[in-house]
Amino acid sequence: MPVIEIDENSGFCFGVVNAIDKAEAELGRSSSLYCLGDIVHNASEVERLRLRGLATITHDDMLNLKDATVLLRAHGEPPSTYEIARRNNITVIDATCPVVLQLQKRIKKAYTESRDRLRAGEIDAMPLILIYGKEGHAEVNGLVGQTEGNAVVIQKPEDLEALDFSRDILLYSQTTKSLDGFREIVAEIKKRKEEGEFHYFDTICRQVASRLDKLRDFAASHDAVVFVCGAKSSNGKVLFEECRKVNPDTVMVSDENDFDPGRLKGAERIGICGATSTPRWLMQKIADKIAGYHKLNVK
Repeated sequence: MPVIEIDENSGFCFGVVNAIDKAEAELGRSSSLYCLGDIVHNASEVERLRLRGLATITHDDMLNLKDATVLLRAHGEPPSTYEIARRNNITVIDATCPVVLQLQKRIKKAYTESRDRLRAGEIDAMPLILIYGKEGHAEVNGLVGQTEGNAVVIQKPEDLEALDFSRDILLYSQTTKSLDGFREIVAEIKKRKEEGEFHYFDTICRQVASRLDKLRDFAASHDAVVFVCGAKSSNGKVLFEECRKVNPDTVMVSDENDFDPGRLKGAERIGICGATSTPRWLMQKIADKIAGYHKLNVK
């Protein structure tokens, strides 16, 4: 009889678990809490927490917010956000992922030391600080903020065309980007760099990176795969494409209402997996819907 299996390696990463734990702990003590941006890029989980009292606000909202408590999610924030909180007497619950926080500190240290050396006349020009990541992503905004807005975001090799390769270059990566993509950027810079120094730092989260091979194996071992993730999840889009490379019969769904179980007819082994922003309870809900439709067993 056909069976459904939920990938044991899918679901929230440590940073997201930590942020949600902190939100739920505070909501247990008070009736409401603000979160700067969606606590996780999954509409179903955001809605679950909204019903418990977690209100999502924007950076513009925070400018006019006073004497409140605001949770900063795992993605991290630039220094300007902390300054706004101080100015508006906002209590901050900082749920920045430790991996992201460490990266912020590294970039800030490199930028500050280079700026001080330039002012002291020890170097003729500031190194070019590059961040391999998604332009506008919350984590990337926080990283760029460590350089007073001077870092340059690189999303693809073509973005290198406009750079001044005569300057020294320091390259970092958004923690949730793919290792293959980072290596491609490194190789392209090495090809173009004819003078000056180039230092690159693999700052990709290993908890996230290690999922990729496991996810490929999981997708390849099933006849059909249902990949669950929110529409805003950058990590989800990357992982979904990796699943589809090894198993063309992979579909992406956002929740149990976004999917017709009938399309899985004929599949003997059905796999359900998701992104680092996908809650386990949502994957289970989708598994239960498929099982009810096809009268299958869930492993």
